[in-house]
Amino acid sequence: MTIRTILIFNPNAGQAAQLQPQLDRAVQLWQEAGWQVDRAPTQYSGHATEIARQAALEGYDYAIAAGGDGTVNEVMNGLIHSNTALGTVPIGTVNIWAREMGLPMDIVGAAKQLLTAQIKLIDVGQTRQIIKPIKPAKNLTLAAQLSEPFQTSTTDRAFLLMAGIGFDAAVTETVDVREKKKLGAIAYVKQAIQLAWQFQGVRTLLRIDGKRVRGRILMIIIGNSQLYGGVVKMTAHAIVDDGLLDVCVIKGRSMLTAPLRLFSIFTRNYNRDPKVAYFKAKRIDIQGKKKLPIQIDGDFLGRSPMQFEIIPRSLRVLVPANADRSLWGSAPLTPRKIED
Repeated sequence: MTIRTILIFNPNAGQAAQLQPQLDRAVQLWQEAGWQVDRAPTQYSGHATEIARQAALEGYDYAIAAGGDGTVNEVMNGLIHSNTALGTVPIGTVNIWAREMGLPMDIVGAAKQLLTAQIKLIDVGQTRQIIKPIKPAKNLTLAAQLSEPFQTSTTDRAFLLMAGIGFDAAVTETVDVREKKKLGAIAYVKQAIQLAWQFQGVRTLLRIDGKRVRGRILMIIIGNSQLYGGVVKMTAHAIVDDGLLDVCVIKGRSMLTAPLRLFSIFTRNYNRDPKVAYFKAKRIDIQGKKKLPIQIDGDFLGRSPMQFEIIPRSLRVLVPANADRSLWGSAPLTPRKIED
């Protein structure tokens, strides 16, 4: 049976122009294996989502995102709740999803592994901008008050990897686009060092499945998968098909204390550091007097207040044999705090 595949290509991602011959070779490999491959270059922000959504409606089997994690995110947003499976070949800056899937960082090698990949259903995260607090009715129980405390907008954006709130989103928002294209991940490191000296924790209220968490927040990572920045597992317990989001909260007044917090995270001693908390949850609400920057899958999204939810088993993905096996499994659907 012919596999109908659409290759959604971001001509501006990373070293896309230089890698075009490799992309041509990848298409040739797929065609030799019997795939029908149609190419669709993107022309503007959000175009990949439109292409992917139309491809799903037309019954394509696979949609391959050729670009960075931003391109993967856009393609994924067009495929949710469809029968079209998401794949990727790495042409971006960090390529986190490709790394999670165990793909080599060269296009031809990744294309070969996709030929024998399996299709699996996974969860995705969803954001929703909170536009106006609503004062709960006095006759409601506390649980009812906490369950639906906000009016929300109707514009949603899904994420595949993670959402970052606070410091890392501030870095994403302010990193120089030209330096990012020239230096890659180093541009983020450079900007992080510059911002760390002045970034202060912000008093924030979180509702994690209705449970209140308060404090000065430096950074929150809400993970659907495990890798952060391509090398570090900030949400090391995340499983992509358990119906839950993993939440790592880093508290403090100054980023100068961040190395201590990061040591606790790297060693997975979340419960031994009073400034670090780790949860699994279906819904997270972020509120506070001061708005916090927010990024999803490495792209700046906006500012709090914001709501995050899980959409269970809503996306088909191509999973090569070398994908990280710790991402898959069955876990209880009861939200809980992680105790290592």
